[in-house]
Amino acid sequence: MTKFTLFAATAAALVLTACASMGGGGGAHLGKPLKAADYAAILADPGRPAADKADDAARKPAELLEFAGIRPGSTVLEMEVGRGWMTELLSKAVGPTGKVITQNPAEFAYSAPAMAARRKDGRLANVTDITSHFDDLSKIPDHSVDEALWILGPHETYFHPNGANLGDPAKSFAELRRVLKPGATLIVMDHAADASAPTSIAQTLHRIPPAAAMKLATDAGFKLQAKSDLLANPQDDRTKPVFNNTIRRHTDQFLWKFKS
Repeated sequence: MTKFTLFAATAAALVLTACASMGGGGGAHLGKPLKAADYAAILADPGRPAADKADDAARKPAELLEFAGIRPGSTVLEMEVGRGWMTELLSKAVGPTGKVITQNPAEFAYSAPAMAARRKDGRLANVTDITSHFDDLSKIPDHSVDEALWILGPHETYFHPNGANLGDPAKSFAELRRVLKPGATLIVMDHAADASAPTSIAQTLHRIPPAAAMKLATDAGFKLQAKSDLLANPQDDRTKPVFNNTIRRHTDQFLWKFKS
C-alpha cells in the first residue's frame, strides 16, 4: 500500500467518524500538523460540494492549511465563517477528536442558512457555531483554543453595513488573545489595500492596509512567526473593490502566522 493510498483510507475513515460524533478537542494528545499532500484526500472527498471544489485553484487551501499547521485533535476557531467553505476542510483536518468553533456576526444573514445546508445528513458534527460581533467571543472560555484563523476578515472591523458596528478592531484582537492558549497560533489573511490608504477604505473596497492589520495583532500581544506570499498578486494595484470581476479571487492577499 502506498503512502497516499494509506492516507486516503485513513482520511475517509476520519470523515465518517467525524460525522458520527462530536469531538471534545483541545486535548493533550494532538496529532502532527498535516502537510499539503495530506489534504489531497480531503479535497477530493466525493461528499464535498462541487461549488467548493471549483474555488480550490484560486484559494489554494492545501498550501494555506499546511502553512497554518492544523493538527488532528485540536480546537480551532474560525472567525467569520461566511458560507463555510473553509469549515468543511477544517472539520476533516481536526478529525473526530477535534473541534471547530465558527463565528459570524448576525448582520451577515447569508451565513446561517448556508451553514444549515452544510449540516444536512449529520455532516460537520464536530462543528459548533456562535453568532456574535468580532469583539465578543464571550461564549468561548479563556485559553481554550489551539488555533484561530481569520481569513479575509480583519477589514470587516472597519466595515459598517447599514451603519452597524461589527466589532471594535483592537478589542477583537484582544478577544482572540484571550481565548487562545499560551503559545497557540493565529492565522491572519486579508485583501491588501494600498499602504497609504486609510482603514476606512474597507467600507468601499473591502481591503485593509497591511500595516494596520499588523498593528492590531502586535498591539494585542501576538508575536509574528511567519509570512507567506502564497496568495500575493503584484499585478493587483489594490485600488479595485475585491468583488470587481477583473480582480475577484485574485486580489493581493497577505498571509501571516502569529503566536499568542
